[in-house]
Formats: sequence, C-alpha cells, structure tokens
Amino acid sequence: MEKQMNKKSSIWLTIIFGLIIVSVLAAVWAILTLDYNAAFHFRPQPLPQVNPADLELYYIVRAVVSTVNIALLVFLIATYATLYSKTRSEFTIGLLIFSTAFLMKDILSSPFVIGAFRFQLAGLGPFALIEPVLELFALSVLLYLSVKY
Repeated sequence: MEKQMNKKSSIWLTIIFGLIIVSVLAAVWAILTLDYNAAFHFRPQPLPQVNPADLELYYIVRAVVSTVNIALLVFLIATYATLYSKTRSEFTIGLLIFSTAFLMKDILSSPFVIGAFRFQLAGLGPFALIEPVLELFALSVLLYLSVKY
C-alpha cells in the first residue's frame, strides 16, 4: 500500500515539476521575443491589407467547423452523462468536466458570438483555422472511442 502511495505521489510531483518548467520556459520565451512597446501603443496601428474574399472564406469555414465541434461536444457530454449514470465512475466525471469546459470555450470562440459582440479576427488568415480543425479531429476520435467502448 505504501509503495503505491509513493508511486502516485512521485507521478504527481513529476507532473507538477514538468508544468512548472514549461511555465518558466514559456515566460522566458515571451519576455525575450515579444515586443511590448508595440503591444501598448494607444494609437491604432494600420491593419495589413486583407483580401475580403479570403477573410469571408475563413469565417465561413471556421463557423462551420466551430459548430460541428459544438455538436460533437454535446454528443460527448450526453455519452458521458449516460455512462456516468451506469458506472458512477470518477473518471467519467472528469470527462464530463473536460467536455463542458471545451464546450464553453467553443461557444465563446465561435464566429457567431465574436460577431455578435462586434469583434473580429483580422490578419490571422489560415492560422485561424488550424486550431478548430485539429480540435475537430481530436473530438471525432474521442467520440468514436467513447461510443465504441
């Protein structure tokens, strides 16, 4: 029993230590590479020339992918809620919390919500699509495995 406790505590200490190292490295990288003088100018900087057709295409694709991600997360939450009602597993509660947090993130970062508050994602181009497409892939795999087993 004591050996298991030592193993669990060493795993948690390793995870915490790793996260601290990653945080410190990210802080050092941000300090060395970000131009804070340009970030805190109070006069508006001119936006780079953006092709309106490209921007429209990116918003449409992002809106579609974002909506599909929201639907996948709703299915995952329903699957995990059903699974929890059958098993009462703590791991399933963690999956429910994880899925709910991602659902809130996807709702708040949806182009529909961004547009409703009159914000815009200008100048990101195709980079605005990388995150939701990768998330779509990951959620699809997670839903497939959750339904399969």
